[in-house]
Amino acid sequence: MMREQEKILNLAVEKILNYLEENQNPATPVVNYQSANLLQENFDLSLPEKGIGLEESIPIIESYLNHTTRTSSPKFFNQLWGGFEITGLLAEMVTSAANTSMYTYEVAPVATLIELKLIETLNNIIGFNNGEGVMVTGGTNANMIAMLCARNKFVPEAKKDGLDDKKLVAFVSDKSHYSFLKAANLLGIGTSNIIKVKSDIRNRMDVNALESAIQLAIIDGKTPFFVGATAGTTVAGAFDPLLDIAEVTKKYNIWLHVDGSWGGPVLLSEKHKHLLTGSELADSFAWDAHKLMGVPLICSFLLVKEKGTLFEVCSSGGTDYIFHDDENYSYDLGKISLQCGRKVDALKLWLSWKCYGTSGYGARIDRLFELTRYVTEYIRDSPDLELLIEPEFVNICFRYHPANGNFSAKELDSINLEIREKLMRSGQALVNYANYNGQMAIRLILANPEITEKDLDGFFSSFIQAAIAITKS
Repeated sequence: MMREQEKILNLAVEKILNYLEENQNPATPVVNYQSANLLQENFDLSLPEKGIGLEESIPIIESYLNHTTRTSSPKFFNQLWGGFEITGLLAEMVTSAANTSMYTYEVAPVATLIELKLIETLNNIIGFNNGEGVMVTGGTNANMIAMLCARNKFVPEAKKDGLDDKKLVAFVSDKSHYSFLKAANLLGIGTSNIIKVKSDIRNRMDVNALESAIQLAIIDGKTPFFVGATAGTTVAGAFDPLLDIAEVTKKYNIWLHVDGSWGGPVLLSEKHKHLLTGSELADSFAWDAHKLMGVPLICSFLLVKEKGTLFEVCSSGGTDYIFHDDENYSYDLGKISLQCGRKVDALKLWLSWKCYGTSGYGARIDRLFELTRYVTEYIRDSPDLELLIEPEFVNICFRYHPANGNFSAKELDSINLEIREKLMRSGQALVNYANYNGQMAIRLILANPEITEKDLDGFFSSFIQAAIAITKS
C-alpha cells in the first residue's frame, strides 16, 4: 500500500512542479477562461457510485491545475495576495500528513507552541505588551471577533442574556471592508447601527467627522462601543490616522480595532512602518499573513491587547470532555477560539519566517513599494493612462484615458471594463476593477514580490494594445 501511495505522490508532485514552472512562462495564460456553464461541461464533476482507482486521480489533478486561475503568475494582479511560497507548500503537506487540530495541546503539541510564539511575536510588533491572540479563518472573522470582544466589554450580560434593547453603534470609514456589516448582522447589533464615517481627500477616516458622529449617536440615546480603523483599505490602500483616532476613542471610552488584514505587515518594514504609527493604542488588531507576507491561504490572526479577553468572550460550558485540567491546560487554544476543530495554519507562516527572517519580510515589503513607485511613474508618463489615486500603499488605481480622446465619462467606464474583460478572457492578465468616486478604476495590486519591472511593462503594453483595439472597433 505504501509503495502505491509513494508512486501516486511522486506523480502528483511532478504535475504540481510542472504547473509551477508553466506559471513562470510568459506564454502561459494566467487563466484559461471558460464560463461556468461551459466549464461544467468540460470538467467531470460527477461523484460515481463505484470509485475510481487511485492512479486515475492523477489526470483529474492535472485537469484541475490546468483549469484553475494561476495566482502565482506574474500576470496576476487581481487580489490582495499572489505569488508562490515553497515553505508554505511544504508546511501544508506536513500538516495535512499529520492531520491534527488546534483545540488542545495534547493533540497538537508543537503546533500549539508555534502558534503561541507567532502570536507573541506579532503582539510585540504591534505594541501589545500584555497581549494574546488566536488564528482565525480570515480577516472577516477577525473583525467579527474583535467586535464581539467590544460588545462583551460594554454589555457583558449579552453573552448570556442577549442584547435586549441595547442600542449599540459602531463606526467605520466609508472605505472600510464590508466584513463589519457582516459582523453587525451576526452579533445582533444590526447593520443600520454601523455608522460609515466620511473619509478625507487621502481616503482616510476623517477624525473630525468621527467625533461628530459619536456625539450625534450619544444625543440620539445610543451607545458608541466600537471604532474600526483600517490599515490598508481594499481599493485605495489608505491607512487611517491611528494616533488621532485613538485620541477620540480614549475620550469616549470606545473599543478601537485596527483592520490590518491587508496593511498590517507593513510594520515589518523599517522604511514604511510609520504608516501604522499608533497601532499600540488599539484594543485589537487583525493581521492576514496570506496577503502581504505571501503565505498560502488561509493564515490570519486576531490579536488583542489584554490577556483573558478571548477566554471571556469565546469560552462556553460543556467542554470537560476535551479540555482536561492537567499540566498543559493553560496551553489549550480551543478555549479562546470560536472554533472547535481547527486546521494547523501556524506552521506555514512560522516556517517561512524561519527561512526569510523579519528583515527578509521587511525587504519584501520594501520591494513592493518600489514597484508601486515604478508603476506610478509609468502611468504618469503615459499619455493614454490616468492615475486616479495617489498611491500610499501597493494598490494602484488608474484607467485608460487618452489625452487626444473625446470620450464621455460613461464611455470611459465602458471602455475600461471592456479592456479588463478582454485581458482576462484572453489570459493575458488578470487585474481587478472598482468604482471610485463614480468612476471605473482599474485596481492593480502588487502583492507578489517576484514580479519585475519587465512584467509590469508587459502588462501595460497588453493593456494599451487592448484599449486601442477596442476604441478602434
